[in-house]
This record gives sequence, structure tokens and C-alpha cells, in this order.
Amino acid sequence: MGLNKADDAAVYQLNDKQAIITTTDFFPPVVDDPYDFGAIAAANALSDIYAMGGEVLFAINLVAFPDNLGMDVLSEILRGGAEKVAEAGAVIAGGHSVNDKEPKYGLAVTGIIDPDKVKTKGGALPGDVLLLTKPLGVGVITTALKNGLTDEADVATAVASMKTLNKTAAEAAQLAQAHSLTDITGFGLLGHAHEMAHLSLVDFHLQLDKLPWLPGALRYGTAGAFPGGMGNNLAYFGSWVKFGSGVSQLMQDMLMTPETSGGLLVALPADQVETFKKHCETAVVIGHVTTGEGYIHVIE
Repeated sequence: MGLNKADDAAVYQLNDKQAIITTTDFFPPVVDDPYDFGAIAAANALSDIYAMGGEVLFAINLVAFPDNLGMDVLSEILRGGAEKVAEAGAVIAGGHSVNDKEPKYGLAVTGIIDPDKVKTKGGALPGDVLLLTKPLGVGVITTALKNGLTDEADVATAVASMKTLNKTAAEAAQLAQAHSLTDITGFGLLGHAHEMAHLSLVDFHLQLDKLPWLPGALRYGTAGAFPGGMGNNLAYFGSWVKFGSGVSQLMQDMLMTPETSGGLLVALPADQVETFKKHCETAVVIGHVTTGEGYIHVIE
């Protein structure tokens, strides 16, 4: 599994029982604290392994760092990443660094899975229920943080969400025999939902009043704290989304806003919803799947 379909990671089959999953991700700081930045970047990179339903084996550090920042800052970034990888039950096994004017950090990650248990974006079936495992709104909160608009408590809650691994959600997806899943990151909820629906040859119907939001997210959205990626997502995915007449422009923009280290969007049989929620207590039912052509319907 590679470039033929746009999935979350590449998969290479070794034998009848084992396949390797490989992925990479890195970005500049989204929060002020170096340790938190390292942990968030690591959790985000690990997430693509979990989005394929796999387990993490090891990771390689990817570092870009300027000469005018102290090594104590870099040390904290790397400590945050290493401790998050350890929480996943894996290890940092090396890395590479370059000088850069802006710090950046992330990981190249290797995981493992039974080839028969690989979860892809394409696989959702009509009648499936859609669940989301983390609240939305990180994009507007981190943008508001850069603009000095945030409350400390709102930032702390968003940081905790971004640092949370999708490991438990991936394990729940296997136990509940999920048909399809992906993680919610740079394309926002609607962009990633479209990828799943398009590759599954179905339509997704999302219930606006069921969507979970981080504290303060809607307030910062009202204040206009949208990252530039929101407009890019709207331009690219907008033609595939059908909004109900009661869906405000604010909510349309919020649902197109990039997320960082978001949760998993999961499609599974209706009779498996309780099994999934038993093992992933943060999961919320947000919609359902019908026959279709890859459109996302947002209903109020």
C-alpha cells in the first residue's frame, strides 16, 4: 500500500502474518512550551500508524533547529518526543538534524500489523456509524494563542488533547471490527471525511449538534482566529461538502479548519458501536454512512 491510493501510511507485507507500516510527519511549534511541542509533534506522527490499525515499533527523530536557540530548548523538545514514544511502547532509535531559521520537529515512524487487519480510508459501508474520538477546535485555539487571545485553561485542555495518543482508539477499532478509519489532522474534519467517503464510494452524513468541541474553540472562531490552512481546505474540498440551510458560516469554517494531532474518525457496523465506546470512552457518534459518491452532508 503506497501511492496508488492516498492513505495515512505506507504498508509493506513481509509474510502472511506481518506487515511493516511506515510514515513521517514534522512541523514548527504550535505551542510555546518546548516539552509540550515535542510531545505533540510525536503524538501527531505516531497517529498515522494508529490510523492504519497498527502498533508502533520505533521512531527516528527529525530535527531542524536554529543556532540562536539554546540546547536546553532542543533537549526539552526531544525529551517530550521520547517520552511520548515510550508511552506508545516504542523507542527512539536515532535521528537526523539540520540548521534552520525556524525550529521544526517530528518523527519517521515504523510500525507493525497483521496484513489481514490493516485499516484503510476506503472500506466504509452504507449503514455504518461514524464516531470521532477527540474533540475538535485545536486549529483555532493554537492560532488564537499565537495572537495572544487565549485563556490559559483553554490552551491547557487543547495541549492535553493533542498529546493524547490514538493508541486506545486504534485498539478499539480492531476489537470493534471497524471497516475504515483515518486521523483528523491538516485537512480538518471535512477534508479527511471526504477522503474516507471518496475512497469508500459512499456519502457521509454528519450531525452538527453531535460534534464535540474543545473549550473556547467556538469563541476563538467567532473572533476570527483561523489559520491559513482553513481557506486552502475550503478551496480544495468545498465542492464535495453539502451544508444544511441552518449551518452557519462560522461552523462551515470551523469544520474546514486544520487540526493538529486530532482523533480518529471511524466507520463501523451499528452493532459494534457499544464495543468501540467500551474500549474508547472518549468516542462520540457523529453521523452515518449511505450509498453515494464521496460527498459529505452536514446537517444541523
